Amino acid sequence: MKSISIRGALASLSLSMLLSSLGTSIANVGLPALAEAFSASFQQVQWVVLAYLLAITALIVSVGRLGDIIGRRRLLLIGICVFTAASVLCAVSSGLWLLIAARAIQGIGAAIMMALTMALVSGAVPKAKLGSAMGLLGTMSAIGTSLGPTLGGFLIANLGWQAIFLVNVPLGVLAMGLAHRFLPKDCLEKRADRAVFDVLGTLVLVLTLLAYALAMTLGRGSFGPLNTALLLVAVVGAGVFVFVERTAESPLVRLTMFRNPQLSAGFAMSMLVTTVVMATLVVGPFYLTGALALNAVSVGLVMSTGPLVAALVGVPAGRWVDGLGAHRSRTLGLIAMLTGACILPAVPTNFGALGYIVPLAVITAGYALFQAANNTAVMADIAPDQRGVMSGLLGLSRNLGLITGASVMGAVFAFATASNNILQAQPEAVGQGMRVTFAVAAALIVVALLIGVLSQFVSQRLAPSC
Repeated sequence: MKSISIRGALASLSLSMLLSSLGTSIANVGLPALAEAFSASFQQVQWVVLAYLLAITALIVSVGRLGDIIGRRRLLLIGICVFTAASVLCAVSSGLWLLIAARAIQGIGAAIMMALTMALVSGAVPKAKLGSAMGLLGTMSAIGTSLGPTLGGFLIANLGWQAIFLVNVPLGVLAMGLAHRFLPKDCLEKRADRAVFDVLGTLVLVLTLLAYALAMTLGRGSFGPLNTALLLVAVVGAGVFVFVERTAESPLVRLTMFRNPQLSAGFAMSMLVTTVVMATLVVGPFYLTGALALNAVSVGLVMSTGPLVAALVGVPAGRWVDGLGAHRSRTLGLIAMLTGACILPAVPTNFGALGYIVPLAVITAGYALFQAANNTAVMADIAPDQRGVMSGLLGLSRNLGLITGASVMGAVFAFATASNNILQAQPEAVGQGMRVTFAVAAALIVVALLIGVLSQFVSQRLAPSC
């Protein structure tokens, strides 16, 4: 019976992870149809995606901490309900800005699901099987990412753009039913001094993260006065947040936990590595079309290699983590990513698409192993009352990496091509841009490796005094 409960709990959490990742990828493919339906520009309909991502980025830490206080199972059920209801609102929206508002609400539900799935899985499975469970969640996230474009294209072609949101409804109802049936009920301590929610810290953090995310996403590659002002607001906000948390009676984030080298390293490495992953998504399409002269269909097939490899490797990678250990597996994952990032720019263009697919598969497989190992390393020994906020911080580090990667790596690529218009750049210039971008990517992975080795060394030095 216990085995059935664990499997049911994993099914509900896996479906929650699938829904949140599907919410991003399936909307991307629908942007042209939405632009036509609402007679809007591409810049305007981009907010359908941005509103969702901004809501997740701004709230993922706060909702993780809220789950620690009021109960993670209870809040996850609320999150699934919000996500499902918002999907209906998206489908019935009569105007673009109503749709964008509904997407922001949907992002709130997704933030809750992303923050709490890893927190709940840490308590739902034995510690010896935690790596496998983390690998399964990574697989479901990859499936959601890879399934989105194909499923979205089919639904739009046959049922209209509303279907890409309505498809979430039956899946959301199923996830809610499984979570209600199989997740263990919250056991909250009934004490007078039980932690209260840090409203001021939450407000400062949300505004800070929004400012940073907008600074990185507005302008589409150009960094003007508005972006600079937003970045300054984010820097000042970060300082204010540290001050608020140091003086708070029940802080949103306990700053003392960053003294733990393993936790600090896990967050930093996660951000660096996802910045590299974003480089493959930003640079890949331009390289495949500009340097290899592939058509749109072929580009889509090549780009689907990454999520497909991640989906296939996720569960085996989790089992490897259980057997080999989180820290060794994390290092091996980074070495695989570094190998792929070094091979990719060295392969001549006359190798065609295969010369891109093979290194991309190596990078993605390495990332799947790193993610399962890093999540396990961070979450394995966390106190139960801190699992939600820790899971939220891991999610935040990934999101910040993706947002930063889209901006910074895109800027590196544009600079290296030495062209005012990348779409009109010569194949040699596009190839040069790709080589420089992945040289930077390889350097970032080396930094991540050094952080991992240094954190392990410091942890071993500190261990005897604990």
